[in-house]
Amino acid sequence: MAELEADLEHVIPSSVPPFWAKLVVGLVSLVCFARSYDGEFVFDDSEAIVNNKDLRAETPLGDLWHHDFWGSRLSSNTSHKSYRPLTVLTFRINYYLSGGFHPVSFHVVNILLHAGISVLMVDVFSVLFGGLQYTSKGRRLNLAPRSSLLAALLFAVHPVHTECVAGVVGRADLLGALFFLLSFLGYCRAFRESNKEGTHSTFWVLLSILLGAVAMLCKEQGITVLGLNAVFDILVIGKLNVLEIVQKVLHKDKSLEYIGVLRNGGLLFRMTLLAVGGAGVLYVRWKIMGTGPPPFTEVDNPASFADSVVVRAINYNYYYSLNAWLLLCPWWLCFDWSMGCIPLIKSAGDWRVIALAALWFCLIGLICQALCSADSHRRRILTLGLGFLVIPFLPASNLFFRVGFVVAERVLYLPSAGYCMLLTLGCGALGKHTRRKKLIAALVLGILFINTLRCIIRSGEWRSEEQLFRSALSVCPLNAKVHYNVGKNLADNGNQTAAIRYYREAVRLNPKYVHAMNNLGNILKERNELQEAEELLSLAVQIQPDFAAAWMNLGIVQNSLKRFEAAEHSYRTAIRHRRKYPDCYYNLGRLYADLNRHVDALNAWRNATVLKPEHSLAWNNMIILLDNTGNLAQAEAVGREALELIPNDHSLMFSLANVLGKSQKYKKGTSQPAMASDDQGSKHAAVLLLTPLEESEALFLKAIKAHPNTASYHGNLAVLYHRWGHLDLAKKHYEISLQLDPTAPGTKENYSLLRRKLEQMQKKDV
Repeated sequence: MAELEADLEHVIPSSVPPFWAKLVVGLVSLVCFARSYDGEFVFDDSEAIVNNKDLRAETPLGDLWHHDFWGSRLSSNTSHKSYRPLTVLTFRINYYLSGGFHPVSFHVVNILLHAGISVLMVDVFSVLFGGLQYTSKGRRLNLAPRSSLLAALLFAVHPVHTECVAGVVGRADLLGALFFLLSFLGYCRAFRESNKEGTHSTFWVLLSILLGAVAMLCKEQGITVLGLNAVFDILVIGKLNVLEIVQKVLHKDKSLEYIGVLRNGGLLFRMTLLAVGGAGVLYVRWKIMGTGPPPFTEVDNPASFADSVVVRAINYNYYYSLNAWLLLCPWWLCFDWSMGCIPLIKSAGDWRVIALAALWFCLIGLICQALCSADSHRRRILTLGLGFLVIPFLPASNLFFRVGFVVAERVLYLPSAGYCMLLTLGCGALGKHTRRKKLIAALVLGILFINTLRCIIRSGEWRSEEQLFRSALSVCPLNAKVHYNVGKNLADNGNQTAAIRYYREAVRLNPKYVHAMNNLGNILKERNELQEAEELLSLAVQIQPDFAAAWMNLGIVQNSLKRFEAAEHSYRTAIRHRRKYPDCYYNLGRLYADLNRHVDALNAWRNATVLKPEHSLAWNNMIILLDNTGNLAQAEAVGREALELIPNDHSLMFSLANVLGKSQKYKKGTSQPAMASDDQGSKHAAVLLLTPLEESEALFLKAIKAHPNTASYHGNLAVLYHRWGHLDLAKKHYEISLQLDPTAPGTKENYSLLRRKLEQMQKKDV
């Protein structure tokens, strides 16, 4: 350890006290990602946060333990099976404290979490580089201040962390990493609390296992800390020399002295605790998740669907090499690496096989050094560095189960700590074997500066979906999802022409991309290109027969083409695949209304409002249909029911005002006092009831206050005043309506009638 510290003297000239080292690391980490603090909710944030009902107060807290990360029930066939209730709980607290979906508070928490983890890394690297040796007073020796500071700085400024920090859903990785590190440090504390060398505190071992379980409830890979603890225990506490053991086995040496280390040091007992604890936690996790695996598709992870075992193995190893490259050169970063971004390697003649060879050449070299180096300290650091690099990555490796991605920068958050250890060791080795020490120092400072700059730039790209999606076009031009997301963002911003171009490219790159077909079909429908829209949507439901949204949109197109039977079949099919589909019931009601099947239309709209009580369009259509068919009393009852549920909806006010304006239930201008008693019957109060015309006027005025530039609101209020005999007010609102919409024919005719009436009245007065 002292030798490595001396080798790094040219990079960090003086030994920095722990407090100042942590302060520097924390400040640098804040500088790297502070730019993302005012970013939007982007990409997966929409589903995991904005559309996640588990964040809202009306959802019981107990539901978090039965739902996945996205708010779906774990028992559902469509569940992603990502079980992270503690992360969702922090989102819910964020939502409560900030008073809604305000992204700033969510981003600030992520930035602070990364800063805290980076500071914690100083202590972790200090243990990994310096070991666990204590004085008689319990103070740890060999703090490795230079190497731990350099490794922590490299970790704090690594650009591959941007997705975890700048993307709010990356909090799962941040929280998982936080409790991962706390579990590791807690395990180390078990040996500080013991009085004799080789003994331990069982309490801290058990607490470490508990913290590992907490890490897993934040992100699945958190449980791998138990594996790292085991490796650390074997190498640092047990001081086992793996190479020596292998040599004894190969030479059939009957000496079993190394077994005595296991017995005397309590290593077997600790390994048993870790194994039993880990197995128990995984069993509970498996029972909660259910026995079925997540429903991933071929586009998510094409290599895992390859028929040949050889093809799968080659491509998995190629994915590992890409992850290694992202750690070495994190310049080409992308929010998504699926859907053709990385084509499959199908033959040994593919030049990309060179990347596999390079990866294993480096790994084998490092493993040989970790086993065969004459320097025991070097062996230990290499082994721990490789352990920190590989063990947290295992859940994403496809070795134990299929994962839903090809490459994901977020899963490199913890493994990057192992890379930073190895890089720090490499910097020390370079400093030892070269005389150009200033050049090595400049190289290290250059890496830190360039990575910091890249973090700042990449954080800016994560501030909005437009910048994020467009940044991926140059990195993954073959990724259909990138083109789809760019198109969706353009469509949301009203640029349909450009959106069509990107949607078409997405479908060209992936001819089975049903979501791109659905969105493209929607735009073509709005542009009245109905034939092509029908072809696209028909193809989408043919590829994915249970795609409810595509069935509904196909029904809308068929309705526009006057193919009513086909439209009804499409709507019914959508509802069969998604029973709770209020928008589909609404569209089905519109179809029935067009066919004059009024009872069926009312039933469909009623179903929509039962499933979604705030469905304003369904309520409005019920009121209008009942009004048009002369059922004014029923229309009034429905309107009042709707306004109780959605009291500030101006369109409902307008519709109910129209109904009341036509009502003749009371004589014009009459009002009646009514006696109302409280619960005790001791007091009485008189309440003045408004006539329908007065109530209609109040509703019209309220609707106009909410939307003063809607011509129809002023026009219908003018009609009410016209009927009521308030001719001056009628004239005023007719004129406002015509100013807002000069082409409104009904208003022009009514205004002409009013003017003729006013002229006649003037002549009579004369």
